[in-house]
Amino acid sequence: MGGPLGAPHVLLSLERVSKSFGSLAVIDGLSLAVEDGEALGVIGPNGAGKTTALNLMIGRLRPDRGAVTFAGQDVTRLPPHARCRAGIALTHQIPHPFEALTVFENVLVGASYGRAGASAEDAAVTALELTGLIPKANRRAGALTLLERKRLELARALATRPRVLLLDEIAGGLTDDELPELVGLVRRINAEGVAIVWIEHIVHALRSAVSRLVALDMGRVLVQGAPDAVMADADVQRVYLGIDVQ
Repeated sequence: MGGPLGAPHVLLSLERVSKSFGSLAVIDGLSLAVEDGEALGVIGPNGAGKTTALNLMIGRLRPDRGAVTFAGQDVTRLPPHARCRAGIALTHQIPHPFEALTVFENVLVGASYGRAGASAEDAAVTALELTGLIPKANRRAGALTLLERKRLELARALATRPRVLLLDEIAGGLTDDELPELVGLVRRINAEGVAIVWIEHIVHALRSAVSRLVALDMGRVLVQGAPDAVMADADVQRVYLGIDVQ
């Protein structure tokens, strides 16, 4: 457990993590903690290290220095499939479903390789219900709209029964009319007890779903805190929005 009753419990953390590609330091001594059940947003200019941080969390990359912990265990050397089965899931900016398979079959693939403890079929149905895709269950994934594909991407990740869900710019490409549906879905997922880490450039969508915001710059935490306070910070406005506040 996470300590005294009511105290925050850190579920996933990067601890003084660094990652370079050649001579380029993308992540530089980054420490970032995600609490069990929280919704955390991450912003920053291009090149700030946001996606690299997600890849370190999921295990696609290993840090040059530092550690990644999950549920109190050091997972720094665990590969992505092992982290998925432990309870960490990732969605992609551009969904790539198995287009010739049905929506249900796509989600069943995720359920079959996720955490143990429930039948794959039950996990798939639960994910389809939460994402509103039951009416589309027998439709080929290749026939879905972009919004439906993004819901399918979320359903496939949820079918692995994650404790934390990493979202990499999942709102990209959606219209202003479609964004509220996606935001509502992310909020419902979080309300089910799944922690959220969401990287996003569409800040108004992000602010509608998260309770804490972290701004990265040059692989380090620039500012973190309540979303409104972070967006009003002079350094964030200068680095991220290009506004020089005197």
